[in-house]
Amino acid sequence: MTAKAQSFSSVMLICMLLLGGCVPPPKEPKPTQTAIQQAERAAAEQERKTLLRQINRSFEDPDAHYRLGQLYHADGQWAEAEYHYKAAMTFDPVHWPAQAATVRLLWDSGDTAKARTTADIYMNQVAASAERSLELGKEFAEQKLDDYALACYQQALRLDPQSAEAYKQLGYYYLGQDDEVRAKQYLLRSWELDRYQSDVAFELGLLDVEIKVQRRPVRGGTTGQPDQPAQ
Repeated sequence: MTAKAQSFSSVMLICMLLLGGCVPPPKEPKPTQTAIQQAERAAAEQERKTLLRQINRSFEDPDAHYRLGQLYHADGQWAEAEYHYKAAMTFDPVHWPAQAATVRLLWDSGDTAKARTTADIYMNQVAASAERSLELGKEFAEQKLDDYALACYQQALRLDPQSAEAYKQLGYYYLGQDDEVRAKQYLLRSWELDRYQSDVAFELGLLDVEIKVQRRPVRGGTTGQPDQPAQ
């Protein structure tokens, strides 16, 4: 090989090495939908085993039964889910998350008639208490049972027409329904009844209502920070 050819080969080799060093490392493949589902199933199975051990140690734990019922519910195992929801309510008769989840289970399993009857029973059980009606309503909302949540909030308001919390929950309900007119109406009334609600002030600010946030009094009669307008 001539000197000229050797020089050319050396230059080419150097260029190849330099170019090779500039090549970015291969990207790790994104997890596929199947892989994600498998990981979720594995995590749910691990949680199920943990809850079963917890129940074996303390069978009268209503929250463990409820959480286990949620796992069976999500997996479409209706009978197992219903068993654990009932167990939760046996050991805690006012376990509102389990009550709302039971109604959701009946809807999901196709027994809509029993779902309506069961929801009415639970709402009648709290019909003497505005506070309990609100708690049950919030759990219905968590389960995406909007009609029952609304009925509970309205029941609470009938029981306590001066309940700032009832007005607030009704305002949130109508926000979720994209009904800003009624949402503003209920949130403003809630604010009038209790001016120390920063969350209500925030939502009213988003609705272009300018109000001032008040600080709750602390010991000594001072309020701490000065009033601030809602943004």
